[in-house]
Amino acid sequence: ECILASNTSYLSIDEMASVTKRPQKVMGMHFFSPANVMKLLENVQGAKTDDQTLVTCTQIGAKIGKWPVLSQNMHGFIGNRMLTFYGTEARNMIMEGALPAQVDKVATDFGMPMGPFAMTDLTGLDIGFQARKRNGNIDVKTNLQDALCESGRLGMKTGAGYYDYKDGRTRVTSELVNDLVLQISANNGHKRRDFSEQEIFERLFYPLINEGFKVLMDGVARQPSDIDVTYCHGYNWPRITGGPMHYADAVGLQTIADRLTAYAEKYPKVKYFAPSDLMRKCVESNSSLTKYWAKNGKQYKFVAKAPRL
Repeated sequence: ECILASNTSYLSIDEMASVTKRPQKVMGMHFFSPANVMKLLENVQGAKTDDQTLVTCTQIGAKIGKWPVLSQNMHGFIGNRMLTFYGTEARNMIMEGALPAQVDKVATDFGMPMGPFAMTDLTGLDIGFQARKRNGNIDVKTNLQDALCESGRLGMKTGAGYYDYKDGRTRVTSELVNDLVLQISANNGHKRRDFSEQEIFERLFYPLINEGFKVLMDGVARQPSDIDVTYCHGYNWPRITGGPMHYADAVGLQTIADRLTAYAEKYPKVKYFAPSDLMRKCVESNSSLTKYWAKNGKQYKFVAKAPRL
C-alpha cells in the first residue's frame, strides 16, 4: 500500500490526510537542508496514521542513514516550533539597541554555525513576503525585513540581505543595513540602549529552551532526548552541549527560570518569557528535566510508541 509522505515543515499532516481516501497512510517526513548532509529526519504522525506507516517511514529513514525522530502533528512540529522565538527575539533586540552582526556573533561564539540573521540571508528574506505584499500587509517604515525585501535585498541569492556578499558567499557587515536598523528602530519609538553578550545569549536561547518544555507538555515530542537529537542533527546545535534540553539541565533550571521570569517582568506583553509549567515543576521538585521526565513523563500524552528498528 502506497504511503503519501510530505516534506512540509509547517503544513498540517491531518489536513492533507483529510482529503484522501486512506488517511492512515499519510505521514510527514521532514528532511533538513541540505538533505544530503543533515542527518535528522523529523517523522510526523497524523491523527489517523497507522502503525505500519509509522514503522515503514522510520525504517526508510534509518536505511538511508538518517536519525528519525517522531513528532506529533502540531504547527512547526518539534524543531521549527522551538525556533520561532529565537528569530523573534533576534529581531526584537536589534530594534532595541543591538545590531545584526552583534547578535550573530553571540550565537556563533556559543557554537552555532551561523547566527539568526546570517541564516535568514541563506534561506532568503522573501519567504512569505510576496504573499503579504499582495495582501497589503507590508510596512517598510516599521518592519526591517519588509524594507530590505522591498529594496531588493533578499539575502545571499541577490548578493545582499542583512549582510553584503562580496563574492556571493563571504559576509560583510552592511553599514546601509545598520543605518536602516537605526531608522526603523526610531520609527517604532524605541530608545536604543547597549546590549551585553549575556542578555543577547539569554534572549536568543532561553525562550527556545522554554518552548522545548512546552513541546514535551503538549505531547509533541516523546522525550527530552528526542528534542536534543532534533537540534543537534537538524539545526547544528553545538553537540558538545548535548542539545538544548541537556544543556538546560547543565546550566540549572532554577537559573534559566529566574532569567526568564526577569524578562517576563520587564516585557509583560511577551508571553513566551514566562517559564513553562513543566519547568516550574522541575524547579519546585529540585529536579533536572531528565530525572523529572523519567519519573513523571508518562502523564504527558504522546500518541505512539517509537518503533524499534
